[in-house]
Amino acid sequence: MKRLAALDSGTYYHRETLYGERYRHHFDRILYARDVGAADLSDVDVLFVTCRTDPSLLVPHCDRIAAFLERGGTVVAMGSTGPHHWLPGVEWTDTATNFWWWLTPGADPGLRVASPDHALWRHIALSDATWHHHGHFAPPPGAETVIALESGGAILYDDRTTTPGRMIVTALDPCYHHGSFFMPATTRFLDGFLPWLRGGG
Repeated sequence: MKRLAALDSGTYYHRETLYGERYRHHFDRILYARDVGAADLSDVDVLFVTCRTDPSLLVPHCDRIAAFLERGGTVVAMGSTGPHHWLPGVEWTDTATNFWWWLTPGADPGLRVASPDHALWRHIALSDATWHHHGHFAPPPGAETVIALESGGAILYDDRTTTPGRMIVTALDPCYHHGSFFMPATTRFLDGFLPWLRGGG
């Protein structure tokens, strides 16, 4: 099993996601986001950067995060964390967000399975990753797009080529919605995503 460290920025949705009974057992360590620069990460395999962690907390610690990747660690950048500011090779495009597409009968938000053989699909269905998004990524060469937009761009990609480590980057923000007690798909997503991470992806 992989050892996970998660970042806590002190919001109510981080508290519920990280310390609530449903998911607490998945995290070997929980670090206050402001302290990541001083944290010893030698005993963890995965650094889980929770949704909506302010990137200004992470930018000063780019070197520490880069060193973690250099030794083969995995960084998971969840939605609205601005990873293009603190991870290498990340290209992001903001888009308008349609929060209410699901109120229109037959509406399709345009998410597609890009890599059907990726191991994540053994743990979730596309419906578990479908709520809304705030933009999309242009994955670097060699990265594997897992969830794509029909109109172009990646919603979740898996990058094992840019660094000696691994970067799992997504525009999805399940921690926020699960911790806010709305958007049931986000809970289903975490129900599959976190065990997948623990199992090594």
